[in-house]
Amino acid sequence: MNLHELKPHKGSKKSGKRVGRGHAAGQGKTAGRGMKGQGARAGGGTPLYHMGGNLPLFRKLPFMRGKGFTPLNRIEYNEVNLDQLASYPADSEINSQSLAEANLLHNTRNPVVILGRGDVNVALKVSVHRISKSARSKIEAAGGSVEIVEI
Repeated sequence: MNLHELKPHKGSKKSGKRVGRGHAAGQGKTAGRGMKGQGARAGGGTPLYHMGGNLPLFRKLPFMRGKGFTPLNRIEYNEVNLDQLASYPADSEINSQSLAEANLLHNTRNPVVILGRGDVNVALKVSVHRISKSARSKIEAAGGSVEIVEI
């Protein structure tokens, strides 16, 4: 048996309808498009969201403004991780001013939060607006101190 001798099983392949090829083909005259109207025309038909002239559903829904609802009183924090504080020497004071001088803050007007990614090997005096539990435990385990400043 050679590759050119391979054939599919009988009845497993079925040729598609040959529409618009006359009466003898079984789909003559209107070729399965019905009589007259938008669907019978070339290039005719309606889009998927068409609702017969009614106002489409997507136009009844309210506008999507951004990514959902944004609370007006939300507080955006400057996030600083412990691995970013590794370059500070021992007993240095870390606050929003020192972090701004080191270009670690995205927006200097926003409050600062310290997160726990990374490790601290030296004692640091940290005074920020918020700190995670893991970051606080790592700083205090290294001999440092944490002070929370009011926003």
